[in-house]
Amino acid sequence: MIGGGQLARMMIPAAIELGVELRVLAEAEGMSAAIAAERVGDYTDAETVLAFAREVDVVTFDHEHVPQDVLHALVDAGVPVHPGPDALRYAQDKLLMREGLSRLGLPVPEWARVETPAELDAFIADHGGAAVVKTPRGGYDGKGVRVVHTAAEVAEWFATIAEDGRAGALLVEELVEFRRELAQLVARRPSGEIAAWPLVETVQVGGVCSEVIAPAPRSAGKLADVAADVAIAIAEGLGVTGVLAVELFETTDDRVLVNELAMRPHNSGHWSMDGSTTSQFEQHLRAVLDLPLGGTGCHEEWAVMVNVLGGPVEGTLADRYAEAFAGHPTVKIHNYGKAPRPGRKVGHVTAIGSDLDDAVYEARAAAAVFQD
Repeated sequence: MIGGGQLARMMIPAAIELGVELRVLAEAEGMSAAIAAERVGDYTDAETVLAFAREVDVVTFDHEHVPQDVLHALVDAGVPVHPGPDALRYAQDKLLMREGLSRLGLPVPEWARVETPAELDAFIADHGGAAVVKTPRGGYDGKGVRVVHTAAEVAEWFATIAEDGRAGALLVEELVEFRRELAQLVARRPSGEIAAWPLVETVQVGGVCSEVIAPAPRSAGKLADVAADVAIAIAEGLGVTGVLAVELFETTDDRVLVNELAMRPHNSGHWSMDGSTTSQFEQHLRAVLDLPLGGTGCHEEWAVMVNVLGGPVEGTLADRYAEAFAGHPTVKIHNYGKAPRPGRKVGHVTAIGSDLDDAVYEARAAAAVFQD
């Protein structure tokens, strides 16, 4: 696995249970997945990555930031890479993503590629005086995304793309009025088998995922079917292997629109570690190894995941285990091994049960123990 963050860390128990030796190329010492870090090195350097990859059977990822030239160097060297570069490019570049999804006829917000402030102002004028502007590459957890009313509000972004000399552009989209945000996770094997988890509802705070409810309330029937069909069409149409997360808007005018894609395990699927027959991490390993996929049913009627954002002002998460365990014995706690910092995802908790209100209360209360 390239990348040593919390996704790699949470892959380790699943690998142990399957008897799979998981080796990690971490970006730096002391990262979340340090226990499995075979090497520390620059994932943007082809020689570093090739030296690591020659010692493993399959390469997969903790993030989507490995450059295309490095990915193709792996493929050219005969290394199985999942997901492959032709799929990953749609997760690496939001303009390519919108082009690919539009080509497949899938529902997305109205969008345009804009290279000048004048083009952006024209789009804004045609869409009610407001729009969402995104930098095509590198943004996550709300970064690189702004709601604007004039092009002047992203003047520095235009300056940056003008200076890089690569004829860059920004992505602009209609400002979608939505009831809620949803996420549909699926997994796909190289040989084509696909499995889908229940559709979930996600709650964002400041552009960062705060809570996930599985399954999404009031989603049984057509809504769940449409979401699953969209995610499966993306996985097949873009050739994705491994876990795919499709973030969606349920709009006020009853549309379901694709917002973002992640071609790896995803925050919206962490509930599956405790709430599903097969966690997204085990399923990702099965998929990239082209093994039959596991069941995706739920252990209980509801699963609620709450992120621990920031953590305690003083001390560590472990310092508060006694209070959390004593007060919430049915909640599962996952510590990412990260130093607390405002806004940082340092862990999550999951509560499952037959009563949604009880599960929400337990998950929120347990998470609150770790936050000041």
